[in-house]
Amino acid sequence: MNGDDEQLLNGRVYGRDHDDPRQGPQPGRTYVELTGGPLDGLFLDVTGWTRDETSAGAVLATELGRFGPGGRALYDPRPGDPGRFDWTADSP
Repeated sequence: MNGDDEQLLNGRVYGRDHDDPRQGPQPGRTYVELTGGPLDGLFLDVTGWTRDETSAGAVLATELGRFGPGGRALYDPRPGDPGRFDWTADSP
């Protein structure tokens, strides 16, 4: 990923297009920041997730990981910091 790609990701919500005028976090929603890995700097909307769902982390589709199109990035909650999910691996 080059610097231009990284700029497109920072501050954007996962799943929103880079040219969406509402690409950033919205009031009244709950987000976690994705740290490390191919989705570093994105926010994941976890509004309505249960405690069990949040504690399980997230498996997110991405073309930017080790496995390219069709790949997934695995993120786990950061212990002691409920506002961040840390990258743990890529998966096919």
